[in-house]
Amino acid sequence: MRYPRKILFAVLAALAVLLSACGSSGSENAVQSSGVLRVGTEGVYAPFSFHDPATGELTGYDVDVARAVGEKLGVDVEFVETPWDSIFAALEADRFDVVANQVTITPEREEKYDLSEPYSIGEGVIVTRADDDSITSLTDLRGRRAAQSTTSNWAQVARDAGAQIESVEGLTQAMALLSQGRVDVVVNDSLSVYAYLAETGDAAVKIAGTTGEKSEQGLAARKDSGLLPDLNTAIEELKTDGTLAAISEKYLRTDVSGGEEAPQGQPRSALRLVLDNLWPLAKAALTMTIPLTIISFAIGLVIALGVALARLSPNVLLSNAARFYISVIRGTPLLVQLFIVFFALPEFGIRIDPFPAAVIAFSLNVGGYAAEIIRSAIQSIPKGQWEAAETIGLNYTGALRRIILPQATRVAVPPLSNTLISLVKDTSLASTILVTELLRQAQIIAAPTYEFFALYGTAAVYYWVICLVLSFGQARFERRLERYVAR
Repeated sequence: MRYPRKILFAVLAALAVLLSACGSSGSENAVQSSGVLRVGTEGVYAPFSFHDPATGELTGYDVDVARAVGEKLGVDVEFVETPWDSIFAALEADRFDVVANQVTITPEREEKYDLSEPYSIGEGVIVTRADDDSITSLTDLRGRRAAQSTTSNWAQVARDAGAQIESVEGLTQAMALLSQGRVDVVVNDSLSVYAYLAETGDAAVKIAGTTGEKSEQGLAARKDSGLLPDLNTAIEELKTDGTLAAISEKYLRTDVSGGEEAPQGQPRSALRLVLDNLWPLAKAALTMTIPLTIISFAIGLVIALGVALARLSPNVLLSNAARFYISVIRGTPLLVQLFIVFFALPEFGIRIDPFPAAVIAFSLNVGGYAAEIIRSAIQSIPKGQWEAAETIGLNYTGALRRIILPQATRVAVPPLSNTLISLVKDTSLASTILVTELLRQAQIIAAPTYEFFALYGTAAVYYWVICLVLSFGQARFERRLERYVAR
């Protein structure tokens, strides 16, 4: 009787092993199991990734390719808009699954990321001003100023040729600097340059030569993500059935393998563009910039008061801890603080959404600066006020709340108001961690139209109006606080 039981156990064990093997061979990756492919893209890189001026919807060559890949995989596609210079940091922080943003396939990137088969192919071109005949090849770049995205492979090509790199966010800004004579050259992919010329008809620049290098663009995923086989299969199917060619003709007016210069597009009215987008810009200010400012400032003031009191404490440990906090906040750039909260903390398992991450970083920053303002305001109150509070029976907390802080507030309001106004403008940095605030909205609108002055100027007017309102409120608040000033 024992042998049949042993045989039964052996059969069950073998079945378990077989089922396990079958399950592992047919196991789904994270994208298939969730049913969503999260795609990181700029949203301001026309014609590859931009917002349609008419509808406001995210569109473009790379966007449509990502949607087509998602359809082949049988999953929904969710786009996460991210500035190019932080797009790979966001990928590694698991903010999305793949990058679809004309990622050029290079050996260095292949070592660090999973790169798919190419879905567009071009060649490197050298762009100069139309009246400049001194640059025709890479050998002419030595000592010249080149406008490049610092993390792009074209920046490295220009740097290797001896050019001095001027950092920009993308091709649109690079072309603007070149047209204005602020740089000498731009090195980029031919497809991007053809698309720029087709959209703008910019006669101030020309293609002066080629780099002699072919560029292939693919989707980028985290290393060993398990997505590469499915991505490659989907791209091959899109090539075979003609989908890639159709998408290319739609946005680039040329084949993805390279081709003739596209016909020029119709010029757009800057005034019409501004008028059509007054509300989208105002909405971004009302729903993101102003709430981000108010929430961060309120939390920052609470932090600042606590740190200021700790700084004044006779307890050495408490006082030194407050000093250290203030030193760190004031000694590091706000942009670095934002990046630490949003991109670095996920490495320790702390993943915070964009808006809360911005609130945390801005609040901590306000707390560090405002703490010294509050401390100095408290110390400016004569010691006699403390003594008077003691004579009427008030303890430390009571004296602080009823006597000292009301008077200190009147002293602290002007510098704190300056901190608040600075915070309004600093919120523009939140665009680097995926918050679509006022400046980001202006970038989105300007990207497909190349009307930078009009859109950035309009955004500047919005910031100015917000600061004017705050300055007016500061003056009224100061007058109300006059009654607390000791006579």
